[in-house]
Amino acid sequence: MERPAWAPRGIDISVPSVSRIYDFYLGGSHNFEVDREAARRAMEFMPGLPKIMQANRAFMRRAVRFAAAEGITQFLDIGSGIPTFGSVHEVAQAVSPEARVLYVDHDPVAVAHSQAVLAGNEHADVLAADLRKPREILASAQMQGLIDQNRPVALLLVAILHFVEDTDDPYAAVAELRDALAPGSLLVLTHASYEGIPLSPERAEGTVDVYKDIRNPLVMRSRDSIARFFEGYDMVEPGLVPMPRWRPDTALEDEDPYAFSGFAGVGRTT
Repeated sequence: MERPAWAPRGIDISVPSVSRIYDFYLGGSHNFEVDREAARRAMEFMPGLPKIMQANRAFMRRAVRFAAAEGITQFLDIGSGIPTFGSVHEVAQAVSPEARVLYVDHDPVAVAHSQAVLAGNEHADVLAADLRKPREILASAQMQGLIDQNRPVALLLVAILHFVEDTDDPYAAVAELRDALAPGSLLVLTHASYEGIPLSPERAEGTVDVYKDIRNPLVMRSRDSIARFFEGYDMVEPGLVPMPRWRPDTALEDEDPYAFSGFAGVGRTT
């Protein structure tokens, strides 16, 4: 298999990556055939996966605009993936050119491509790190140099927590990040769930099995379990809802039924 010029040396391009599969769903070009093959297998069970990912990105952009309108100028995006059109720094800096954005991901391709995209942007940076190790994120030189933890931050955990198994205690990681943020900070979150998918759970389970096969288990939590991530936050209206229902800027009747799969919400620390 020929290695593209944009692929960092040292990565195994024969193993699928969640962030590159996500890039494929969004119509990106930073993915390999092994990623596309895994995505197509998942779509055999759940053909609306690209629609879900598009709804996820649309929510993220609305939430970033909301945060910027609330006066927040610092954004910490963990599990950021491969930057595509309308990424956090583009949306935030369109509202406030001085907005600071730190992307965090553990996929080398996502990190390398982020570095290329952000070259020359003095208010944005990328860190190679893992959500499951929040102390490393908080203590990093990139975090210390870019984010003032005495001022409110918008913490984005968008489509990442459903890849963290309960054995890794994602609730503790989210709580540790929450406790490090200044009052008035926001948590922006999306999470996969069987609730809302226009399929039987048995058929949707086929997609879950594909991710299990590529050693990136997809944890489909209930709405109540997802709401636990917001402990210590006051929910912003309309609360924890299907992605298109969070402060929509288009008519809901125009949305694909798959877009209502899973949940999204924003919370504020006090």
